[in-house]
Amino acid sequence: MTDRVTIAVLTYQRPDDLAELLPALVLQVHEVAADVDIVVVDNDPAGGARRQVEQAAAGAPIRYLHEAAPGIAAARNRALDEATAELLVFIDDDERPTPQWLARLLAVHDRHRVEAVVGPVVSRYETPPSRWVEAGRFFDRRRMPTGTTVTIAATNNLLLDLAWVRRNGLRFDTRFGLSGGSDSLFTRQLHERGGRMLWCDEAVVIDIVPANRLTRDWVLRKAYRIGNATSRVLLDGTAPRRRFRMRLRLLGRGSVRVAGGAVRCLAGVLSGRLGHRARGMRTVARGAGMLSGSLGSVYSEYARSRR
Repeated sequence: MTDRVTIAVLTYQRPDDLAELLPALVLQVHEVAADVDIVVVDNDPAGGARRQVEQAAAGAPIRYLHEAAPGIAAARNRALDEATAELLVFIDDDERPTPQWLARLLAVHDRHRVEAVVGPVVSRYETPPSRWVEAGRFFDRRRMPTGTTVTIAATNNLLLDLAWVRRNGLRFDTRFGLSGGSDSLFTRQLHERGGRMLWCDEAVVIDIVPANRLTRDWVLRKAYRIGNATSRVLLDGTAPRRRFRMRLRLLGRGSVRVAGGAVRCLAGVLSGRLGHRARGMRTVARGAGMLSGSLGSVYSEYARSRR
């Protein structure tokens, strides 16, 4: 049985989400026998969450950390550096754990003694999405049987063996801090260095999707960003003699997605099937992102305006 666990919450100007998440995490602490603490890493340069977190910490195992360097990769690295436990569990500030979430992640880790455990994220909408967004299934995520081996993952529901991570010198690459993809690169490197990641389908967190993300523009930009980051992650660290071939492969994959998505979209227009139109546009956007990423373009979706 694991003795110590740190839950890391990465936050940026989301006080309402923190107000719901922190009490839910405290309940998770009481559901396990391990010694658990909660670390909130505030990536707001102004440290706007400090007072709220310190108030929530009264009588609860919660610590506040301020990471002013912009980008989620810097916040993730701060969590790696500050955690004192054997295991580190990441969860986003706009997510909510379901009952026994932490206990189920720990059970899979303790049973198999793996270096990482990944759980599913299920979206819940703040307001009903449009028929177009719903038909495009933009917020559907993978599900698979518990115990399935995973080779790449996000950090929105991820348990890490911290001692193994530190021994292998793994860090989140800050070049991907404002574009996304640092978690994909991190977990890809974990897998390549021999780390094992297993899926735990019962350890569900709920992703609260706000109304401003339920627009056609936002979901297509996200698809483009995912494609762009995918190419950049796959190219990063590739040996020079292989990089050219990888670039050609990504150009081909991106082109196929753009062409295939356009055909599907056209078929949807001609047949009147909304799902084909929306999913075709999603595929086009992701393929276009792959093309741009394979050519070295960086799409910084999370870039912050200067004041």
